[in-house]
Amino acid sequence: MNRILLLEDDPNLSKGLIKYLQKNGYAVDWAKHGEEAIDLSYQNDYDLYLLDINVPLLNGIDLLTALRESGDMTPTIIISAQVDVGSVTKGFIAGADDYLKKPFDPEELLIRIKAKTSTLQQRIKLKNLEINMDTEEIFLDGEQQFLGEVQKRILLSLVRNYPNPVTKEELLLLLEKPTDLALRVHISKLKKTLDVDIKSVRGVGYQII
Repeated sequence: MNRILLLEDDPNLSKGLIKYLQKNGYAVDWAKHGEEAIDLSYQNDYDLYLLDINVPLLNGIDLLTALRESGDMTPTIIISAQVDVGSVTKGFIAGADDYLKKPFDPEELLIRIKAKTSTLQQRIKLKNLEINMDTEEIFLDGEQQFLGEVQKRILLSLVRNYPNPVTKEELLLLLEKPTDLALRVHISKLKKTLDVDIKSVRGVGYQII
């Protein structure tokens, strides 16, 4: 599980972000001021820093500058209402990897976090299903699932192309004995085993919905 250090003095925003990020598989430590954040950064290893600028005691820019000077190159996203060119420039000079304007859509933040932690393609979550695309491990409600090789290849192909469909011809190539009936049987077993919605797209193939 990726671990994030959040520096934010707004309790309402912080609680909402923490709940959203935890729901999406991240552990979050919350610092309400810069001094607390720097202490936490020394005590723990983080996969990403999420820093506001205007916080008490030590602002986000000075905190990031100190971290970079100490050799800490943890990916960092600044979240701030300060979006003038000067503030953004200071953020990147201090060592920020990204800069997001408040208010923001949590989903946009999540995409940026995934990009910075290299999990955008490695780990994909679809409802109760989670797939590690690197190890090809499949989890349903947190429990690892073990599929036959053909069903696993079909699932991974559908997941890689989500939300777009995969052609029937492409899927047939994954079967040992490629027939329309065999493909339908494998799809039905996947739907039953993993409780995943796979729809037949007329004239095209199949897609996860």
